[in-house]
Amino acid sequence: MNLTGFLLLLLTAVFGAVANLLIKNGIGQAGGFTPSLSSLLQLLRQPALVGGLVLIGIAGLLWFRVLATQKLSTCYPLFVSLTYSLITIGAFYFLHEKISTQKLVGLVIIIIGITTVARG
Repeated sequence: MNLTGFLLLLLTAVFGAVANLLIKNGIGQAGGFTPSLSSLLQLLRQPALVGGLVLIGIAGLLWFRVLATQKLSTCYPLFVSLTYSLITIGAFYFLHEKISTQKLVGLVIIIIGITTVARG
């Protein structure tokens, strides 16, 4: 994977992670979600959720470009690992979720794995 491919993959992961944090925030602002039309309409009134959906769409388009130019066996594990790490860190800082020692050790292992895969 070249530097341009990695940066595009990183941008895709960042957009995906921010989108998930925004969607989670929007659902919280709407008072939760139940599978109903009225609940869906309430969600669509939340700017954070709408922003998250827009970012998910952009991330999807960026992902198409990553898939068109990079090896799937390299870019998919990197994407999932980066997204998982970014969401966990973002949830800690922005949603005030706790990170256990076990999860922190797992994140360190994932980051070591990301580095290993990116170099290979």
